[in-house]
Amino acid sequence: MLSVHDTLPVRLPHGLPVPDALVRRSGGELCAVYELRYDDAPPLIAKIYADAWRWKQAKEVHVYGLIAEQGITSVPEVMHVDVEQGCTVLRLIPGVPMSELAGALTDTEIATAYARIGEFLAALHRIEQDGYGYLTTRVLDPFSSNRAYMTRQLRLVLSEYVDLGGDAVLRDAMADVVLSNTRVWSGCTGARLCHNDLHEGNVLLDRGNDGWLVTGFIDIENAVAADPLLDLAKTDCYSVREDAAKLSALLAGYGPLPDGWRRRFDLYRLYHTLELWTWYASTGRREPLPGLTDDLRRTTAMVSDNH
Repeated sequence: MLSVHDTLPVRLPHGLPVPDALVRRSGGELCAVYELRYDDAPPLIAKIYADAWRWKQAKEVHVYGLIAEQGITSVPEVMHVDVEQGCTVLRLIPGVPMSELAGALTDTEIATAYARIGEFLAALHRIEQDGYGYLTTRVLDPFSSNRAYMTRQLRLVLSEYVDLGGDAVLRDAMADVVLSNTRVWSGCTGARLCHNDLHEGNVLLDRGNDGWLVTGFIDIENAVAADPLLDLAKTDCYSVREDAAKLSALLAGYGPLPDGWRRRFDLYRLYHTLELWTWYASTGRREPLPGLTDDLRRTTAMVSDNH
């Protein structure tokens, strides 16, 4: 049996058997990720959070707990939590990210996957929250209305956009569109749990007798309490990207949408693109900015023309 105590940077949580093999998985600045493999048991994932991100560990455990309480089984199951060492052990969901299967999936498999994404989001959005805002183990500084929350969010990100070198003329055009449409945010009458990052990189698929099928969804570290349409619009903005077949399958899986949904949806897409621009700019990654700027101009014009 392989001893991993010299390799894994923390002690294994009490009661967890030593794995037969240990594999380092891709992680990031938030945590190191390891796969614990066993000859006679299902594999596990160990996530070890850096000290500065221990609050993200608590958030992850809290949100997965909210989801589990609703009987939703398509997310990782929390097996062990060691707060002192910043280690969370999760049941591994088999499969590979959908983003790694570009060109390998048939149109039918893509449509089936997007319908499944829609079904998952619909289930997630049945989990009510007691205010709008960023989620940790609670909603931080909750807003009582979506209109107040989104107006604040958009003012912040518009200010960041110019501070980070964005085009002031485009900023003014976006502000005119957004601030003249704040009434549409009132169409959401209750905050719900939102994944807030459900792109193809966070959707796992595995191949079986019926082809590639969705096995689960991961990475809830960006979760917020917000309008469900905010979540759908982020999936559209990050992964659908004007693919009508994908959007149709996503919405078919999701189910009925509220009256007047398209206006809010389009404004959320603008918000998500703007937020992505500011994130890249803040991290010094300049190469995606011209393409995102084009997206911002196109979406701003489209929203202005349609609304």
